[in-house]
Parts: sequence; structure tokens; C-alpha cells
Amino acid sequence: MGNIPFRDELRRKAVHLSSLWMPVVMLVFAPYRWLLAVFFGVLALASVLVEHAYARGNPRIRRAYDFFFGGMLRREPEPSDWVVSGGPPVLGAACMVLICFPADLAASAMALMLLGDTAAALVGRRWGKTRFANGKSLEGVVAFVAVGALGFALFLSFSGLPGSHLVPVSLAAAVAGALAEFFEKTIHVDDNFGIPFFSGWTAFLLLSLLR
Repeated sequence: MGNIPFRDELRRKAVHLSSLWMPVVMLVFAPYRWLLAVFFGVLALASVLVEHAYARGNPRIRRAYDFFFGGMLRREPEPSDWVVSGGPPVLGAACMVLICFPADLAASAMALMLLGDTAAALVGRRWGKTRFANGKSLEGVVAFVAVGALGFALFLSFSGLPGSHLVPVSLAAAVAGALAEFFEKTIHVDDNFGIPFFSGWTAFLLLSLLR
């Protein structure tokens, strides 16, 4: 995938951050976790169908899609594509974490992905100097861990977890998420899905040992 202008990257990440409504909803409606999982699953399926129609050149979908997201795609979609943006993986991840984890942990994993990935992309694009073979930067990785851990801790704090456990669990989850993003192409898992999956399971297993 090619790089897009930094201005359009800012727009992409603004859309990414707008998805923070998802973890907020998970906390507010925690007693309805399974209903929320179905809700996000239906949205994910609908998003896949819309994006496939966009890739196939449906004129109405194209006009609407280009109006809202024009310039933000890193490549032109192929007619065979089913997914052309990060939307379906984000919605699919929301469904997945609600199935796998308690609502507070699911919300924390989503917040980590949304905040950490945004920080990594913007810091890496603007200030990344130390580059790895896959094109990612050390500065971006550090930004991901720092901001992702902070976001994870903020949302997980609503669970009533003791402060002595909050810091190590959040850092471990952020490191796991950073690794999922760093090795995205190696493991062939979209980072929007892989980050909450691996960070969530890391936190879940660590919490099982600490409690």
C-alpha cells in the first residue's frame, strides 16, 4: 500500500478516533454485551457489502463513498475486493471482543487499538526517523505503546481493578497490540482486528493470574 498525503492521513485518523463511540457504548451498555455483539456483527456485515458494491463500481455507493472518504484510501479498489477500508475490521473486532471478553475489557481493547494506532501513524509519519525493514518506525511504536496503554488503562479503570494491577496489565496489552501492528503483514491479520484480539487476550490471561 502506498502512502497518502499527510493531510489525508489526518482525515483517516480523525475517522478512526470518531469510532471511540464504540468502547464508550460497550461500557454504558455493559449488561447487554451479547446484544451489542450482534449489533456490531450486523454493522460489520453491512459494511462489507457496501464496500464490495463500492469496489464493483456501484454509482450511488461510489458517489456517497467518495464524498465522505475521497482521498483517504491508500489504493484504488479492485472489482474483486470485498473490503477496501478499515471499517469492516474495526466493526468485526468490536463484535469479536464482546464475544471473547467482559464488556470493560472489550472496551479497553478497542480503545487501545483506536488510540494507539492513531498515535503510531501520525507520530511515525511526522517524526519517524528510525525505520525498520517493514517501513514502520521506532518512534511510532513507542507512541503506540504509550498512548495505547493510557487509553487501555482509562477504560479498564471503570472495572474497579486495583491501581497496582492496572499499570502492568495496560502496558502488557499495549505491547501485545504494538507487536500485532508491527507484524501485521507477517501474520496476515488486519491490524484493526489483530490489535484488540491480541491485546485483549494478553490482558485477560494476565488478569486471570493476578486475581
